[in-house]
Amino acid sequence: MKFTEKKDAYLMLEDGTWFKGVAVGKIGTTSGEICFNTGMTGYQEIYTDPSYYGQIIVNTTSHIGNYGVVNQEQESTGVKFSGLVCRSFSEIFSRKTAEGSLQDYFEKNNIVGIAEVDTRQIVRYIRSKGALNAVISSDILDVEQLKAEVKKVPSMKGLELASRVSTEQPYFVGDAGAPKKVAVLDLGVKSSILTNIAERNVYLKVFPAKTSYTEMKAWNPDGYFISNGPGDPAVTSYAIETVKQILAEDRPLFGICLGHQILAEANGISTFKMHSGHRGLNHPVKNLLTGLSEVTSQNHGFAVDAAAVDPNGHVEITHLNLNDNTVEGIRIKNKKAFSVQYHPESSPGPHDSRYLFDQFVSMLN
Repeated sequence: MKFTEKKDAYLMLEDGTWFKGVAVGKIGTTSGEICFNTGMTGYQEIYTDPSYYGQIIVNTTSHIGNYGVVNQEQESTGVKFSGLVCRSFSEIFSRKTAEGSLQDYFEKNNIVGIAEVDTRQIVRYIRSKGALNAVISSDILDVEQLKAEVKKVPSMKGLELASRVSTEQPYFVGDAGAPKKVAVLDLGVKSSILTNIAERNVYLKVFPAKTSYTEMKAWNPDGYFISNGPGDPAVTSYAIETVKQILAEDRPLFGICLGHQILAEANGISTFKMHSGHRGLNHPVKNLLTGLSEVTSQNHGFAVDAAAVDPNGHVEITHLNLNDNTVEGIRIKNKKAFSVQYHPESSPGPHDSRYLFDQFVSMLN
């Protein structure tokens, strides 16, 4: 389909609120939890981030598609999100290094989207109402039928999704002759995270989500990394058990995003579903250990319950979000284990937090 053909499309929210716009990508129907990302750039990195599995993204920046797509900017093997909502969609791209248009990319990857809607109104609405399920359709144009379709979409709370986006077979990243080895539990890992660890002279073996600790340990790694990923951390029980076993043997451990939440759950600290989550490239976080602040990239709809962290216990809060005081980092006082809620690798940026990879690698010595 050429975007210039301008076919109608509808966005239906679970409370019956709907918006009419123009179809982009593949003609069809898609569903998921609707959320918004405030990043001004990096749309391809967003769409290929496995943490967005099962979600419809509203891009708040006005123009989407104007710099096309490049294969090396993918964060995984392909598109992982469910659908797109944007204001202005460009089938024409101006970047000389682009390998194709976003429209062609969406058609190839079976992504349904809607454009020419008021994204400011939509974002203000879902910020007020909280996380909502939604349907985008360019082939079902009957509002009442769409209301019935959106009722079929499951709530993100209670969904185990990490195993759906994890690798099916172990694979290696980096130089096999590197002096240190790290076992990665892939819950939906981004490729830029693996690159950031590997370029610090570390050899990585990436394991499927449900790999046992015994199997990972058999590779004799110097440390463990628990990745980002989608879904409700509280029901990702297999990963919680694996982390408990890693901690029991006092091995160096670093977790990001879902990995952070799993580390908390493994220490008896509960997580909760947020009202609308954090997704964007400009979230301010304070490092309580250094007193310094950093601008961070974030993508999460669940968070660690600060009230469940005992200040006199063995878990310490190390980072706080300066917008809403939610927990952004923890460390285990008597272990070589720590985690952060945000994404320090952050492609395309910011890069304020990449020191955390150095901190992890130093623990391997």
